[in-house]
Amino acid sequence: MISVFDLFKIGIGPSSSHTVGPMLAANLFLASLSKHQELTTIKAIEIELYGSLAATGKGHATDTAILLGLLGHAPSTIDTRMTSSYLSPIFSDKTLNVSGTHAINFDTERDIYWYDDTVLPYHPNALMLRAISTDGTHYQQTYYSVGGGFVINEEDATNPDEDHASPTIDVVPYPFNSAGELLEQCRQHGLSISDLVLANECHYRNQTEVFAYLDSIWASMQDCVTRGCQNSGILPGGLDVKRRAQALHLQLCAEKNQPVTKNDKLAAMDWIDLYALAVNEENANGGNVVTAPTNGAAGIIPAVMHYYRDFLSTYSIEGARKFLLNATAIGSLIKQNASISGAEVGCQGEVGSACAMAASALAEILGGDPAKCLNAAEIGIEHNLGLTCDPVGGLVQVPCIERNAMGAVKAVNAARLACRGNGQHFVSLDKVIETMKVTGADMLDKYKETSRGGLAVYADNRIPTATRGFTVNYSQC
Repeated sequence: MISVFDLFKIGIGPSSSHTVGPMLAANLFLASLSKHQELTTIKAIEIELYGSLAATGKGHATDTAILLGLLGHAPSTIDTRMTSSYLSPIFSDKTLNVSGTHAINFDTERDIYWYDDTVLPYHPNALMLRAISTDGTHYQQTYYSVGGGFVINEEDATNPDEDHASPTIDVVPYPFNSAGELLEQCRQHGLSISDLVLANECHYRNQTEVFAYLDSIWASMQDCVTRGCQNSGILPGGLDVKRRAQALHLQLCAEKNQPVTKNDKLAAMDWIDLYALAVNEENANGGNVVTAPTNGAAGIIPAVMHYYRDFLSTYSIEGARKFLLNATAIGSLIKQNASISGAEVGCQGEVGSACAMAASALAEILGGDPAKCLNAAEIGIEHNLGLTCDPVGGLVQVPCIERNAMGAVKAVNAARLACRGNGQHFVSLDKVIETMKVTGADMLDKYKETSRGGLAVYADNRIPTATRGFTVNYSQC
């Protein structure tokens, strides 16, 4: 079972697959290396990046994320305000303090290798970490960042049928591997989707722990929106993209009580846009965000949840928990049967997945039964099919930030449309998830997070000439 603890994680921007995942891979490497030998015997470390991690690694801060991980920092706990200080000795003195305890010489130009034309067999997001000992022996591990901050090692990749980490899905009270099975379980036991997921979660943890985690995720999402509405300036990376959320927030607050705005039936849409922009500007700036299910699509679920909080009279903390639990079911189905990785299936796997998750969750909040929720999710994915991942300059800024605003509005519309129906739909959620997977397989690689196609190529001349010409600056976080 893919748990809510797995799907929603507090991490660091700008990318769950290219920043959070590589940092976690570095953490895993340190843990594995420590079991293999004493860290004091290490004289050098080399980093190799492959495929999409190499193609857009600079814009996604993949290199600095790995370095932070090797220093001993984790995505969920790192103080993003201090990242420049953490990295300074590496860039100024060419010294890497492995796990914060053992200093070695490290040169980013010499010890990081970028193989953007080489894709390893299992997944386009691959990295290899190698430790060289004083006696000349090597210890190395290959990791795959498969989207949403999920990381597997080479053993997991080459032996997919073996369970290395978690109990099998048939242990939980209400197992499901498809939307059809999920609907049947709900109908057979008279459960909502959120109640079913909660029962499965409580098979491994007590309800108090589950609720505490859900509340922390929701609180982090709200904090992220607040920070995004307060911060201004230019986003790092070289595109000179100006943050818009603060100005939009001030504008909407000033208009809130004006007669024209009060009579505007679509005023909520402007606020949904704001919430999404605020989150994704924080993400682009390297701040703390919640993978939902990825960083590139991190603004959609928080935006729709804020819409629920601020524009629906039925809001409650219990409802917020139900929202996240319902969304977990949909995200789990997509991850199991297709992908949430932009490098694997394009942005349909990121924005499309987040849109479907938010649509289903909101449909339950609006009173929709499980069939209507699955219909809402199907609409959310169906109308994002074929969406490419073409970040300009390798940065998670254009078109990513606005794309979240559009995805959030689309999710609200999908939920409302589904709740006006009877839950029946021509194309099932299972079929549309399968279609997403096939579409992703058919999509040219240049449209899957490589910055070699689409807007990344055909935008104007403000695009940096090479994605490796800059590193994300965290100093404004």
